[in-house]
Amino acid sequence: MNPIRLGIIGVGQIGKQHLENYSKIPAAQVIAACDIDAPELARVSEKYKISNTYHDFRKLLERDDLDAVDVCLHNNYHSPVSVAVMESGKHCYCEKPIAGTYADGAAMLEASRRTGRMLSIQLSTLFSKETRIAKRMIDGGSLGRVYHARSTGYRRRGRPFVDGYGTKNFVDSTISGGGALFDMGVYHISRLLFLLGCPQVLRVGGTTYQETDMHAGRRAESGYNVEELGLGFVRLAGGITMDIIESWAIQLNKFEGSSIVGSQGGLRFDPLTFHTTINDIEMNCSPETDSVNTRWSRTETDQDAYESSQHHWIAALQQRVPLIPTASIALQTMLISEGIYQSGKLGRELDVEEVKQNSRSSAVKV
Repeated sequence: MNPIRLGIIGVGQIGKQHLENYSKIPAAQVIAACDIDAPELARVSEKYKISNTYHDFRKLLERDDLDAVDVCLHNNYHSPVSVAVMESGKHCYCEKPIAGTYADGAAMLEASRRTGRMLSIQLSTLFSKETRIAKRMIDGGSLGRVYHARSTGYRRRGRPFVDGYGTKNFVDSTISGGGALFDMGVYHISRLLFLLGCPQVLRVGGTTYQETDMHAGRRAESGYNVEELGLGFVRLAGGITMDIIESWAIQLNKFEGSSIVGSQGGLRFDPLTFHTTINDIEMNCSPETDSVNTRWSRTETDQDAYESSQHHWIAALQQRVPLIPTASIALQTMLISEGIYQSGKLGRELDVEEVKQNSRSSAVKV
């Protein structure tokens, strides 16, 4: 297999996770890294044996020996840096969400089309064993006509910084763009869109909240101004609907996992279960996810390309498999999230074209 030479921009919390994942992919060779934190860049580069380091991402992009660049920055930096990556002639892999607003995400897809460079967004839930099994069941007709999905994400009190982990950049909208919907919701909403066959978003309604008490000193220090709870209702093409609840903090015990229901059966995630009726008898089933995954990996071609988002990205760069359109799915996810924000401010449901027209760039100038 031809090796893929990579650069990475940002070696913070997310960058380290990406580097650890690349270390498990033989064809991935990270040969350049960039970060403004010089001591941390030196430490991380030594650990992962990255010989070329930079403090200005533009200098990294001047290299002519990179096949692709991984962008691991905060959300409002995604669009300008990713566009610069593609304009430099390199393929781009970017941490989720796609950007800080729909307008910025759309600019990234436009740059991909204009430059002919591939763009992929880190959507790890699309590559889980549960998602792979669910897709085969849905595509095989086990659910009948699919008509509704529920996207759920739960933390009792798990807000970055104010609840004791992460930096205050996660809760500052000028940097992060949003809260629970961007941090966690993107994983759950994007998985459901993927399994539903990526239907067009038609209308979005919803609202957000920030009601739960938090550490007063950390609230003041962070300027916390993003949502801890997002709620939404989405109308999709084909008569499909989706409801959403995404919590960083709520005075309730754990939610049930996300679900998809159809005329002949339903699926619930975390853990994956299948529900149907046979001979007028209601049935609740648990797929053997581990044995299925092992068998597919041993008997079907290129199954390693679906072990994770980054395994898939490298395999697509090697042209072994077609790239799943994660950027398009991530953009639709952003459209839903921003629609919820706009709906909450306006107090009504919005047509998707109105959401697009209202969207404005929140990108940080680089």
